[in-house]
Amino acid sequence: MELSGANVVVTGGANGIGRALCEAFAAAGARRITVVDLDRERAEAVARTVGGRAARVDVASREAVEGLVRDVEADAGPIDLFVSNAGILLIGGPEVEVADWQRIWDVNVMAHVHAAHAVLPSMLARGRGYLLNTCSAAGLLTQIGSAPYAVTKHAAVAFSEWLAITYGDRGLRVSALCPQAVRTNMIAGIEEGGVAGRDGVIEPAELAQITLAGLREEKFLILPHESVRTYYQRKGQDIDRWIAGMRRLAAAFGGRVG
Repeated sequence: MELSGANVVVTGGANGIGRALCEAFAAAGARRITVVDLDRERAEAVARTVGGRAARVDVASREAVEGLVRDVEADAGPIDLFVSNAGILLIGGPEVEVADWQRIWDVNVMAHVHAAHAVLPSMLARGRGYLLNTCSAAGLLTQIGSAPYAVTKHAAVAFSEWLAITYGDRGLRVSALCPQAVRTNMIAGIEEGGVAGRDGVIEPAELAQITLAGLREEKFLILPHESVRTYYQRKGQDIDRWIAGMRRLAAAFGGRVG
């Protein structure tokens, strides 16, 4: 993908990974960057930094995402790259309240669905367009200590795969960004990034540069931590052995995320 001159939308753009991606897109010459977040004040600060515009949008709402896309396209033309980056983490398993399961499902999965639903008509009509979904290594492996996060991130990867298979021959490109620990608010207070940080905690700016390289090569899986590829291959080769290894890892961390 050529980022120079691109019209880009980034959700969860006010902090962490989203902010770093906005800054990297601006440095790569993006024509327009829309910084989307529930925190409008921080989104506006990032927008000023990158010369873009801010929008306060609840990505869990289909109507809100459709309105966002209409507004951006009316103001700046067709969207070239929609980055569905917003996400949340909840700790626990089946005991997590139903309302909390629904909330993380709406943000970590349905936001990707809403984004695709909103931008696909225009992208398919033009025969080109790009969706970048932040899915996490938890979507390929699992998340010790958090069933809701593991389940929703697996679903995000699955939806991304489906999009790539279904629309790839019609010009749509899809990438699933699957990092382990990144120095963001999500791991704040967790020593050395917890279980996800065992292979190192990377800075958002480093992740952003790796992501740009992956987009230029139009890779489906973008893996800022290369070790994830090895773990994913081992999982596919012998899942029983992999699960046994993950049990040992979980025991070492006492079943905790951090």
